[in-house]
Amino acid sequence: MKTLKKTLFTSLALTLITFTATAQKEKNQAYYVHEDQVKPNMIQEYDQVSKDFTEASKKHNLQDLSWQVASTDTGRYFNISPIENMAELDKNVMAPLSEKMGEEAFVNLFKRFNECYDKHGDYIIYLNKELTYMPEGINPITEGQNYRKWHFLHVAPGNIQNLKGKLKELKALYTSKGSKEYYRIYHNGFGNMGDYYLAVISAVDAEDYAKKSKENEALLGEEGKKLFDEVFKYVLKYETETGRMHPELAYTPSN
Repeated sequence: MKTLKKTLFTSLALTLITFTATAQKEKNQAYYVHEDQVKPNMIQEYDQVSKDFTEASKKHNLQDLSWQVASTDTGRYFNISPIENMAELDKNVMAPLSEKMGEEAFVNLFKRFNECYDKHGDYIIYLNKELTYMPEGINPITEGQNYRKWHFLHVAPGNIQNLKGKLKELKALYTSKGSKEYYRIYHNGFGNMGDYYLAVISAVDAEDYAKKSKENEALLGEEGKKLFDEVFKYVLKYETETGRMHPELAYTPSN
């Protein structure tokens, strides 16, 4: 995993991103995501290095940065940090940790990360509050429900608004029926190739997810089936991932 939040942008990209972030600020929360595609035989080592990194951050009280960690069953690890604006990406927030740990120890820590994968990258996603269905309050951190199901709805540029409209209808249907299957909707931002909406559902485990899904399907009935069919008319490609959150690898600075 390379140094978090040390990314170079061209002036044109910065201008476009700032405009987008400003326009969406009221309803969407931006997240900086660093994704590591961990090799199957290095997952245990990656988990250990991540724990060491989190412990070092706690020991030296790293400031100005917090993150959650999620992983899929296919070995994709996501380090997810909320950001207020794109200017935050210009800060080298790791510099104080390097100074306190010592440069050699800091570099060696990230060398261990680098041995665990051949591909990694950075991008921005937005939590779309308008489309998210969490009637008791929107919060991506669902305590006690660390199982995750990710539904990727890839969409052609010309159908983005059509798909968004159907997702609004879907939220309205869930609301009117009082569904207990809550979900969060994200959409792509800078650094992603292609456009997509991402629906994320939390559960205790796979069995709990299946139970909620079955109950929700019965609750929505034929009206729900018809609406989902209409949603998928605008979906270019549909993919799912299962996995979990890792609260033991999360970090929030202490005051």
